[in-house]
Amino acid sequence: MHNYTREDILKMVEEEDVGFIRLQFTDIYGTIKNMAITVSQLEKALDNRCVFDGSSVEGFAELGEADMYLYPDLNTFEIFPWRPQQGKVARMICDVHYPDGRPFELDPRYILKKVVKEAEEMGYTLKASPECEFFLFHTDEDGIPTTITHEQGSSFDVGPLDLGENARRDMVLTLEDMGFNVETSHHELAPAQHEIDFHYDDALSTADNIVTFRMVVKTIAKRHGLHATFMPKPKIETAGSGMHMNLSLWKDGKNIFRDDTDKNGMSQEGYQFMGGILEHIKAITCITNPTVNSYKRFVPGYEAPVYITWSGKSRSPLIRIPAMRGEHTRLELRSPDPSANPYLALAVLLAAGLDGIKNSIKPMGSIDLNAQKMTDEQRASLHIDMLPQSLPEAVNELEQDSFIKDVLGRELSTKMIDSHKKAYHEYCMQVTDWEIANYLHKI
Repeated sequence: MHNYTREDILKMVEEEDVGFIRLQFTDIYGTIKNMAITVSQLEKALDNRCVFDGSSVEGFAELGEADMYLYPDLNTFEIFPWRPQQGKVARMICDVHYPDGRPFELDPRYILKKVVKEAEEMGYTLKASPECEFFLFHTDEDGIPTTITHEQGSSFDVGPLDLGENARRDMVLTLEDMGFNVETSHHELAPAQHEIDFHYDDALSTADNIVTFRMVVKTIAKRHGLHATFMPKPKIETAGSGMHMNLSLWKDGKNIFRDDTDKNGMSQEGYQFMGGILEHIKAITCITNPTVNSYKRFVPGYEAPVYITWSGKSRSPLIRIPAMRGEHTRLELRSPDPSANPYLALAVLLAAGLDGIKNSIKPMGSIDLNAQKMTDEQRASLHIDMLPQSLPEAVNELEQDSFIKDVLGRELSTKMIDSHKKAYHEYCMQVTDWEIANYLHKI
């Protein structure tokens, strides 16, 4: 993580011939927004005096509270490698504030920072590493995205089967130019599906990295004549895209999840952190899987988890403890998908984990077999529960979980719940190709 000062920013802008700065923030859904300024306005931006109309951002403010101020986080300063080399373009991620200087309580970055501060007061730092999956599809003659691909690649395939490897390579090189520590990249299970994983970082930096990652992937894909989508399930009968989240908790420079005497290498705090997440997972799912389409990924027979289980051996449960132990001991939550707002997702996961530690919440016993391959009777005998199977189910769980609503703040919770209900109502009014194919000629 950088530790830039105001003078550092001014010096880099001059030395690197930066001509344009994008002041970025996200709406409540995690979509990047920005306001661009020229270098002549940089001092004003660094003084936190750049104003935007909050009423124009979905989910933010009402018309009577329109003016919002952007406070740049200097440590997020990065130059876009794909822009011109004269008059370069840079960005800084910003926090959103009211005119009187108060943080805007609906700003997702602020919500995560509040939970991070609570963890710090307990002596903890969350480290997180996402596994980001996406699809690369063709566009039509008008540049409109399609779901068409000419390849039939599968997991870890190489060219010529993997037709997207050149685009993926350029994505990785661009990310590294922007300071990412990319660990792996490869073709994923479905045709045209890819994964890029980057090194763990603190929660706020990881969330910043995820929104930056999505921007870079889409930008480089477009340069290759492709469309990158983070839609969880763009095609039927193929695997969907997940965003597995690897989590560990650190204190005084040590991974407190580590316990070499435990059969899973996991400490009591680690189990309690897991217990807190499992206690609130149904409501959390509304945040980590926030679209109607998200729940088309949660179907038996594919890689996404369906049942609420954990294991230190199996690769199929909702939460697994990966084989790398010691200082690498961590939990891998396999349910989140890349449509999630990463600030809110990490906020509720960290808060739920801390709740588990505070209240000594123990997880249910591990299930080392694949729950998807069990009979209903076997699952019932083991008291195995399911994740929400639709957006309305997840919304209902969020409405009933006061703890998660308090983490998000009641106003944001209400806005998200209302927004999800509206989206599902609109979805239910659609007439799909499946309905036409199955009913039009029969009825």
